[in-house]
Amino acid sequence: MRFLALFFISILCFACTESDDTGPSYEATPSPLEIPQLFRDKLIPPVVPADNPQTVEGIALGKKLFFDPILSADGTQACATCHNPQNAFSDERQFSIGIDGIAGNRNSMPIFNMAWNFNEQFFWDGRATSLEAQALEPVTNPIEMHNTWENASASLLADAEYPELFEAAFGTSTINSDLATKALAQFMRTLISANSRFDQHLLGTLELTPSEANGLQVFMDESRGDCFHCHGNPNNPLWTDNIFHNNGLDATITDKGRGNVTGDPREFGLFKTPSLRNLAYTAPYMHDGRFATLDEVIDHYSEGLVYSETIDPLMKTVAEGGVQLTEQDKADLKAFLLSLSDPSFINNPDFRAPD
Repeated sequence: MRFLALFFISILCFACTESDDTGPSYEATPSPLEIPQLFRDKLIPPVVPADNPQTVEGIALGKKLFFDPILSADGTQACATCHNPQNAFSDERQFSIGIDGIAGNRNSMPIFNMAWNFNEQFFWDGRATSLEAQALEPVTNPIEMHNTWENASASLLADAEYPELFEAAFGTSTINSDLATKALAQFMRTLISANSRFDQHLLGTLELTPSEANGLQVFMDESRGDCFHCHGNPNNPLWTDNIFHNNGLDATITDKGRGNVTGDPREFGLFKTPSLRNLAYTAPYMHDGRFATLDEVIDHYSEGLVYSETIDPLMKTVAEGGVQLTEQDKADLKAFLLSLSDPSFINNPDFRAPD
């Protein structure tokens, strides 16, 4: 009996030693994405990396980081400076201006429904292969925040609040670019837009106006708007294929777009299809913000297409300059496109700067 007692005591001591060495694993509070009904019905589950699950603490940290200029070299610009909630997290300027007063050469893309970008290619040219990687670059970009992640991490570590927030989110006092971008990505994944007039129509709670209804028909008609190949249809509530196209903007390619990333001449001048959601708030339009109004965008596809070697075959009417819409069809198409805008998204208090 004495031998058995000593044996069990030794087992207990070993178990306690193992527990003391490893310590209990830290777990933040899970906060799964609230998936809208249309997305549940029509889309496969969102992309949430296994090593960066959504948590209450991670989202709160990411939100604070998104609106805080502390990540920039001179402490003057935040992510929200160029991704304003009132503009559906885009920039009303054609080109955003960095901390040194230098303008970029592409329009700031809006941020919403990022978790359903299934090919995981972000920016106009798809150079970032995850939302976390997309959050990494602006801090070090010399014409944006013009900082280093070492300096940004040191600023966060020296702050009165951030060490505790990182501890709460990730169970560690470490502050680095990996954890900061994970938090930013968690917040950005919560930016879900799915409550436009057209969404309400699909859910059976609202009737489209006759103009909006005809605009949808123009959109879907290959002999009129022929828009659905790149931007989808009512069965794709993202309203983008998230693929890269040359949509007939320029005869001579000056910005190689996707081709800058891949080096493939066949992809020179190709840019990601933007979502048609929230067009009421995201002007100016196109990758370079060349069109100030939605009317100009519609005119481009109607009579402004120009040929270049990499133009997408879907631009079938380039020889005629475009699809040649009537003025009535243009007005109705615009009405339909605006029905995809979601005022509840830009006014959501959860997406505003924290107090």
